[in-house]
Amino acid sequence: MKISIVIVTYNRIPALCELLESISRQTMNPYEIIIVNDAGESVDHVKELYAELPIAVLHLEKNAGHVLARNAGVKQASGDCIMLCDDDDFFTPGHLKRMAEEMETADLVHSDAEIVSFEERNGTRYPLSRKLFAYTADYEDMRVFSTYVPSGSMYRRFLHDELGYFDPEVHNYWDWDFYLRAAKEHRVKRVACASVIYAFSDAGDNQSSDLGAKRKQYLDRLSEKHGLGELPTKNFAVLLEEPDMKRREAASDIVWDGQPVYSRLHRS
Repeated sequence: MKISIVIVTYNRIPALCELLESISRQTMNPYEIIIVNDAGESVDHVKELYAELPIAVLHLEKNAGHVLARNAGVKQASGDCIMLCDDDDFFTPGHLKRMAEEMETADLVHSDAEIVSFEERNGTRYPLSRKLFAYTADYEDMRVFSTYVPSGSMYRRFLHDELGYFDPEVHNYWDWDFYLRAAKEHRVKRVACASVIYAFSDAGDNQSSDLGAKRKQYLDRLSEKHGLGELPTKNFAVLLEEPDMKRREAASDIVWDGQPVYSRLHRS
């Protein structure tokens, strides 16, 4: 199985290096790693730091935004399967192999995660808090509130041939939209292992913490597209505490040792 990892990045060099460090520690090698630089500072030196990894850098001349930039990356991918990842997340060792094994009986697999708040000291991020993010993924429940974590998820390349690419018209909800399109007609599986370390901040630089009129507009577009009805617009953390979400909480293997990832950026 040839796995293409697609990473969109914009001016987050230290975090990107931590992600690449985590990929270099995997027990299975990817076929290619496509880094889409969305018109940010150069990442050529990052490629040099991890010269043993099959990295190709796609430089965008103008900032396209995270959805269109991700589309550019997956269009360039030539592997049988695609794995997505945000540039500020990382994987625990064994994640890539585990997901590839689960793909034997699925067309899209997504793992549980730990949501982690970090503080940066001397260029390395140290965890301040961590919370398990593990929920059942029944299709009807996923139509009400998506718990699909795109970072670290893997799917067969042919899904784009059948479903098209990620939809920029729903912006923040491109991942929810793609999941619903895939799950309606293809085999989708949740992997009960929290092997994705998902960086989250309430400071406003993380899309998941952003609320407002535009976000509601995108949510309405998603709802109209899939016939979802009125969807909740409460804060992400508040929604997770509600009874319906508590009911969906699921057991999961916690595999992260809680240690920061020391990348070659600061060891060099």
